[in-house]
Amino acid sequence: MKEQQEIKKVVLAYSGGLDTSIIAKWLQDKYNCEVVTFTADLGQGEEIESARIKAEAMGIKEIYIEDLREEFARDYIFPMFRANTIYEGEYLLGTAIARPLIAKRLVEIAKETGADAISHGATGKGNDQVRFEIGAYSLMPNVTVIAPWREWDLMTREKLMNYAKEHNIEITSKPGKSPFSIDANLLHTSYEGNELENPEVAPSEDMWERTVSPHNAPDKATIITITYEKGDPIAINDEPMTPAKIVETLNKLGGENGIGRSDIVENRFVGMKSRGCYETPGGTIMLKAHRAIESITLDREAAHLKDQIMPKYAEIIYNGFWWSPEREMLQALIDKSQEKVSGVVTLSLYKGNITVLGRASGNTLFDDAIASFDDEHAYDHTDAEGFIKLNSLRLRIAGRKLSSYFTNE
Repeated sequence: MKEQQEIKKVVLAYSGGLDTSIIAKWLQDKYNCEVVTFTADLGQGEEIESARIKAEAMGIKEIYIEDLREEFARDYIFPMFRANTIYEGEYLLGTAIARPLIAKRLVEIAKETGADAISHGATGKGNDQVRFEIGAYSLMPNVTVIAPWREWDLMTREKLMNYAKEHNIEITSKPGKSPFSIDANLLHTSYEGNELENPEVAPSEDMWERTVSPHNAPDKATIITITYEKGDPIAINDEPMTPAKIVETLNKLGGENGIGRSDIVENRFVGMKSRGCYETPGGTIMLKAHRAIESITLDREAAHLKDQIMPKYAEIIYNGFWWSPEREMLQALIDKSQEKVSGVVTLSLYKGNITVLGRASGNTLFDDAIASFDDEHAYDHTDAEGFIKLNSLRLRIAGRKLSSYFTNE
């Protein structure tokens, strides 16, 4: 067992919930140190000012409560969506993309307050411990990280509740509290645990919070337009909006039309498989719309190269390496590709489906004359013969040299 390090001040990622309130008290007792709390509004849809009252009740003097929704959308969500990022074909990385921002602010606050450590409430089984800590080490290499779930013996709900009662930590139960482990922010809501631990069991309909069932969605399609500038959405239905407002609006439109649900068994970075359910209505719409505007503004090979590097880019974010040189290198390439990705996409939202109705851009590479079958002068059909023969040359050579080369005769 390693020797306990002397800690004078620690910055805690504090939600105001029971677990992080217990952690705040545990840090004070275990390390006899001053605790600074940091609570971020990332669009989770909950009142966060109550965290101040709870922190003050524990004698905490330095309390940070910050609205980071615009920064989150502008500097994290939007850059990720320029790459059409999706992990293992289904996951839009709603939890993963929030962690580098939290890690950054933990480190910045530690520097501002003279703290020598940071702490978080992630367990020792999940990805978030990796994301928080790799992010923090990238930005403050000598920072000390305290992860209570890897140190304490409060490993059951009963022990946590007893600790809370013993130390007069307020225990509140929200009416209709979900039995699932939920993470929510501007981009998504995730659900894990309880019945979801059995991948054979379908989630109950009353679990979902952001979306109506596609069966209960309106019988009439919702038609919208999204305006893009250099790869980022800037307006919905011709109304300019901030990045956070864009995501909020698309979340509402998507949720009302039953869009954005997914049920996934994913491969965690720590080695295990995990089943989770996700609601990402706005992100699902943005992914579809962005690919539509890219389809007419990106060169073929540029588009294909983006598709080739995207799985690696997604893996980098999923595993917590947002602040790594490889992510920054890929981001520079992706951002370069977006210089001409501007225009308007028209979409139909209907009972869980998104249909592209049209796309237009002043930078379009779509040539009506060449694409048309009616203009015989725009495209010389005889050019195709040489193109085909050159591309089949290696196959024709092999066929002549060895007749059974392709047939195994």
